[in-house]
Amino acid sequence: MTTGSPADRNRLPQSARAAALHTDGLPPRARLLAMLAVAIAVCLSVLDSSIANIALPTIAQDLHTTPAESIWVVNAYQLAVTISLLPLASLGDVYGHRRVYCWGLGLYSLATLGCAVAPDLHLLVLARVLQGFGGAGIMSVNGALIRFIFPRAELGRGIGYNVLIVSGSSAAGPSVAAAIMAVLPWPWLFAMQMPFAIVAMVLGLRFLPYSPLSSHPFDKLSAVLNAITFGLFIIGLDGIGHGQNRLLVAAQLAVCLAVGTVFVRRQLRLRAPMLPVDLFRRPVFALSVVTAICAHGAQMIAMVALPFYFQYVFGMSPIEIGALITPWPATLIVVAPIAGRLADRYPAGLLGGCGLAVMTAGLLLVLFLPVGATRLDIAWRLAVCGLGFGFFQSPNNRVLIASAPPDRAGAGSGMLSTSRLVGQTTGSALVALVFGLTHGTGQAMATASHICFSIAAGAAGLAMLASTLRLTRRQAAELR
Repeated sequence: MTTGSPADRNRLPQSARAAALHTDGLPPRARLLAMLAVAIAVCLSVLDSSIANIALPTIAQDLHTTPAESIWVVNAYQLAVTISLLPLASLGDVYGHRRVYCWGLGLYSLATLGCAVAPDLHLLVLARVLQGFGGAGIMSVNGALIRFIFPRAELGRGIGYNVLIVSGSSAAGPSVAAAIMAVLPWPWLFAMQMPFAIVAMVLGLRFLPYSPLSSHPFDKLSAVLNAITFGLFIIGLDGIGHGQNRLLVAAQLAVCLAVGTVFVRRQLRLRAPMLPVDLFRRPVFALSVVTAICAHGAQMIAMVALPFYFQYVFGMSPIEIGALITPWPATLIVVAPIAGRLADRYPAGLLGGCGLAVMTAGLLLVLFLPVGATRLDIAWRLAVCGLGFGFFQSPNNRVLIASAPPDRAGAGSGMLSTSRLVGQTTGSALVALVFGLTHGTGQAMATASHICFSIAAGAAGLAMLASTLRLTRRQAAELR
């Protein structure tokens, strides 16, 4: 590991010198401004995952393309993020998390400008791919940066703030997009991000800390194997959910499995693998990843199925649906910082296990909603789900970041984002599969929604089990 020579450190900004000389966080003022830089960039990258959804019909009409083709505006971004998270996290360990963040934000900003001025769908999709790579540069190292921004004793608080930012941005995405498009054409969804990206870049260059560098080289072959494995996994799951040719989907998943096997076997031979199989040997880390995948999968299943359930069973309008789902993310936003502070004092296995038990109960309460339930009956059940999810997320994220050695902080941060995306992608694919097998409306959609809620409750229950398995005496001490 290295943080540079004394002469090099003397040329750094004051906040960066503080991080180079004192590894346990930044001074309070620099910490605030560094966290603001991370917060703005993370907010933009998360918002960009959802704001384009609202604009798809308008984009398809303006660019004279079909609705099916316009979906690639969303898919291109998500796919680029997924296949590049772990390679960019590895780059952060080798060349510095601050450097990857700044380059990622720079690419994101240029690609965002490209999205705003794209004259046709092909160039828009290309810009979205580049934007996804830039967004992955931000998301892959933001957890690692927080580790060096906050003192270890307050790491849970920093993670709680990060969860608050991610959850709030995700919840606000549709509303922000609708507000912008009410007065401006869709290119402004991208153009209005530019001033914020510039502010984040200025703050990042001035205040983000330098972190210890790993001595291992960047493994290009592992990056290629990672991209093929996760890319085909996402495409294959999407194909299952949307009823594509079974032979093609089977071939995609078979190649994914074969390449993934080669990928994992290669990682087992490396001292600092891109897919952190060395960290998976730590039960705490492995169980935290399983917990994250199952919990995020459960949340995504519920969030995708709920609008259909409300529309076809209760006959609600889109505005009513949006308002009724709000208690879940709103409760999560309130709970996340509290859970983050508690994570600095209590084991994540305990906090996460209790939270996921509450989330499981909330999903079962939604599953057994009585006929003729009022809006209030629905709202408080969803608030229970958000309460439970909030008490899981901050402590679990803290473990994934803190359990990696300082020079592998990027691996922990990258795995945090990857486990979230794998869970969400699997969850949405399962909903699409269930809906595809139960054609129709009315009672058929009600049946499909109930099946989805049952799967979500089961996934949350598995997450609860994985979380509580971390509560051995030795593991509890590691989690403190």
